Amino acid sequence: MTEEHRPCPSRRAVLCATGAAGVTALLAGCQTYGQPVAAPVAADPPGGDAPASGDPVAEPAGSGDPADADAPGEAPDDGPAGGQVAALAAVADLPVGGGRILADRGVVLTRPTQDTVKAYSATCTHAGCTVTRVDGGTIVCGCHNSTFDIADGSVRGGPAGSPLPPVAVSVRDGQVLLA
Repeated sequence: MTEEHRPCPSRRAVLCATGAAGVTALLAGCQTYGQPVAAPVAADPPGGDAPASGDPVAEPAGSGDPADADAPGEAPDDGPAGGQVAALAAVADLPVGGGRILADRGVVLTRPTQDTVKAYSATCTHAGCTVTRVDGGTIVCGCHNSTFDIADGSVRGGPAGSPLPPVAVSVRDGQVLLA
């Protein structure tokens, strides 16, 4: 047969090829489903910086050392004052028993008690969505309703199987800074 007389593929052949391509794409997307997404981790804390008198203590979030996290972190932003680290938030803006999501920074700040500030990755460990709110002592991911404790980042409910990774912060002059 010459090329001029080659018949067109049947509709059935075209549909089978399209279906096979779709299944291949679906399976490729499922390869990473449910794996934790790498979270931002703060740079090494500066040595010897103690919180100012009367400031809440920024305790390490979670039970592990932030340096044990899987992903390299973001360096703190340089502020306009040439080398000054920009504050994430004022402690006064964090309600006791609640917190604040800084989606653009990939961080959730919480204030479990009057004298404690903690920080975690804002990326849910279930499917990689950004958490959506801090409510009733929990950090909530609206994608699949995973909930995490504000005091230690542990899973309280939902499909997430891993706690939120901690992010190192410090409190200086009433401001929360990446450590």
